[in-house]
Amino acid sequence: MLDDPRIAGLLRLVLGVFRPAPGRGRILLALASGVVCHLVFALAVMAMMSAMFFGMQRSLGSVPWPWAAAVNLLLILQFPIVHSVLLTRMGRRILSSFIPGPHGAVLSTTTYATIASAQLLALFALWTPSGVIWWQAEGAVFWLLCAAYGAAWLLLIKASFDAGAEVQSGALGWMSLMAKVKPVFPDMPDKGLFRLIRQPIYLAFALTLWTVPVWTPDQLALALLLTAYCVFAPLLKERRFKAAYGTRFEAYRTQVPYMLPRPTRHGLAVHERRNGLFFKGERNSRQLEAD
Repeated sequence: MLDDPRIAGLLRLVLGVFRPAPGRGRILLALASGVVCHLVFALAVMAMMSAMFFGMQRSLGSVPWPWAAAVNLLLILQFPIVHSVLLTRMGRRILSSFIPGPHGAVLSTTTYATIASAQLLALFALWTPSGVIWWQAEGAVFWLLCAAYGAAWLLLIKASFDAGAEVQSGALGWMSLMAKVKPVFPDMPDKGLFRLIRQPIYLAFALTLWTVPVWTPDQLALALLLTAYCVFAPLLKERRFKAAYGTRFEAYRTQVPYMLPRPTRHGLAVHERRNGLFFKGERNSRQLEAD
């Protein structure tokens, strides 16, 4: 199990935290960045899970209607727009300079995760509810949807782990700074759920939007817009992967479907056989942040 690169890379970072290189100021900066990142991340996840579970009817927004509709729309759009911009070359430069001093570049992944978490927290905590409930599940249907909602979140956690938990959580930056080492990004993800589809994180995120037990105009608007983002945003991500991994990613893209798994066992078996032929021995040393 320790040979699994998904675990080995994370374990090296954790061990480095307990054996930090000397440098009090650097260590304090790393710890402060980590605490802020993971605290905002946890608050964002809790706000998202709770708000969607109740159909976006329990949040702190209080903008008068009809102005609330425009503000809610801006809250939705700010996440995919800023999230995508920060992954461009210009965005990476912004992230590196976000924290003044010599450590901004090392902390860039932590800064990115912190900003993304703050965006989600703003979306789900500051939403102004419409107060209109179209449908609310009851009885066995309620519990069935609760199970589906929980399963979608577990799928999202699993996909994030397969993509590299250290990057997805923001830990890569601050833990690398603690150990005073250069951040090492996970290799191109092709294990776990990435053996079945190329975009399991986006699929799982979309599933959380559609498995809620309460449906309102708010939830429908959120689900439609963010699902569109989940479908189209990975196309930009795959352009970055193609630039970084070249023929290796092209071979992977040829054999693994985009977002819906192949329905037959035969298709998966063929993929696994070819996967070994395409990826054996070919490694690209360029590093790429996986979102």
